[in-house]
Amino acid sequence: MTDSNVTMYTTSWCGWCDRAKSLLRSRGVDAWTEINVDDLPGGREELIEKTGGRTVPQIYIGDRRIGGFDDLAALDRSGELNDLLET
Repeated sequence: MTDSNVTMYTTSWCGWCDRAKSLLRSRGVDAWTEINVDDLPGGREELIEKTGGRTVPQIYIGDRRIGGFDDLAALDRSGELNDLLET
């Protein structure tokens, strides 16, 4: 899968972000929209406003807010992640 509908709010120093990216790659996703909140003026404020979360990663698949890495991993364990990625 080269094109995806995954959007991820990250920082460059976030280990959980790296784990989320690794999990996505293992499921065939090799491209996503990454928004590094440290690189944007007001990035943290945008993160909170758009996601309701304060921590990174904050992950969306399409319009569905997944949450952070733990939420992504739970979807993967349940098998739901593959279904979401195929839509």
